[in-house]
Amino acid sequence: MNILIVDDSIYIRSMLRRILENAGHCVCGEAANGEDAITKYDELKPDLVTMDIIMPDMSGIKAMEKIKEDNPDAKIVIVSAMEQKPLTLEAVKAGAIGYIVKPFKPEDILVSIDKFMNANGTQQ
Repeated sequence: MNILIVDDSIYIRSMLRRILENAGHCVCGEAANGEDAITKYDELKPDLVTMDIIMPDMSGIKAMEKIKEDNPDAKIVIVSAMEQKPLTLEAVKAGAIGYIVKPFKPEDILVSIDKFMNANGTQQ
């Protein structure tokens, strides 16, 4: 599975990359902000996107909405801190297939990613 990681924190991006690649997933790209996420999605057409909500220049919610305008079947999972719960719920209403709460454990990421890829609806 090809996954695009979007987060303004290089630490979170590298942690997610390591977790996903160690489990056999292919991280096809990374983006540090919403604008870059849109461009990379169009170039790479990943199977799944992990998207931070709070980023400079463009929020993850806005980037997700723009991606889904042209790609309604895009699978985007929000990765956010617990204190961002209202924004996370807004993202799910806007089309995210689910969310993962920071801080996370590697096994939580892998179980969630598997659920999201096999789900028809939204899950946590």
